[in-house]
Amino acid sequence: MTINTDYLMRCVDALEAACGQVPNHEMDSVMYDVYRAACVKQFELVLEQSGKLLRKRIRPYFASNQQVDRLHFKDCFRHAAKHGLLTDAACERWLRYRDHRNSTVHDYGQKFAEETLVLLPIFVADAKELSATIAEYTDG
Repeated sequence: MTINTDYLMRCVDALEAACGQVPNHEMDSVMYDVYRAACVKQFELVLEQSGKLLRKRIRPYFASNQQVDRLHFKDCFRHAAKHGLLTDAACERWLRYRDHRNSTVHDYGQKFAEETLVLLPIFVADAKELSATIAEYTDG
């Protein structure tokens, strides 16, 4: 069984496209706000999809599916690093992305959105790399 990463990559592509549009608009324009909001939302979607698919990818390293299902988001990434699917540095970035994403629940202000924009170039690269790692897995 191959893990399908099509939706994840579509979200990454949408994020990258929105990021590319942000600099084309003045910060005080509505279109800047639209693209910035799209970036924040796509960031959240990519992060959630990455965690869900990574959970599937690390299943072979556990005795049962129930063990994997009980893992918290960050633990999935820690186990991926432990088994060489991510570098330690990449794992640390994913943990920081998750912390940052958790802030979106409480703060949708301009400062938060601008901080998210700063994270996105390396996040997009990390998401593409993780998608490739997940997609290369076949069971059987």
